[in-house]
Amino acid sequence: MSGPSAAMIAHTRRVCSLYKKSLRSLESWYDRRHIFRYQAVLMRARFDQNKNERDPTRVAQLLADGERELFETQHFQPKKFPMSPGGVAFEREVIPPDWVLDYWHPLEKAQFPEYFARREKRKEEYVAWWEKQYGKTSATDAPHH
Repeated sequence: MSGPSAAMIAHTRRVCSLYKKSLRSLESWYDRRHIFRYQAVLMRARFDQNKNERDPTRVAQLLADGERELFETQHFQPKKFPMSPGGVAFEREVIPPDWVLDYWHPLEKAQFPEYFARREKRKEEYVAWWEKQYGKTSATDAPHH
């Protein structure tokens, strides 16, 4: 098997992650775009300064120092994307689970006859697939509601 070792891939991934987190941290600190870009170029120069380092001990120490510096200089209120966890719009629009349709009143279901007929057929197909894949569940194995 040729190619980089798993340890090298893990190290490369950690360095890339550190670089991206560092950029995000700079974005939080510098809200003016031109100042952020200047700081990002300086930070990239720091990464490039050590990219050809071959001593494993020194490489590990540089990575640990970078992660520690990132932790120590993190912003007290980091920017978050609106739809990401912690963002202002995260899970704002809740998509109801499929089982909610089972509790619709028959008069509501009658307004969409083709949809509910197809849905019942697909539910039967799913139960058949499940029983073929995993076997039938006995009454004692079924969850109690």
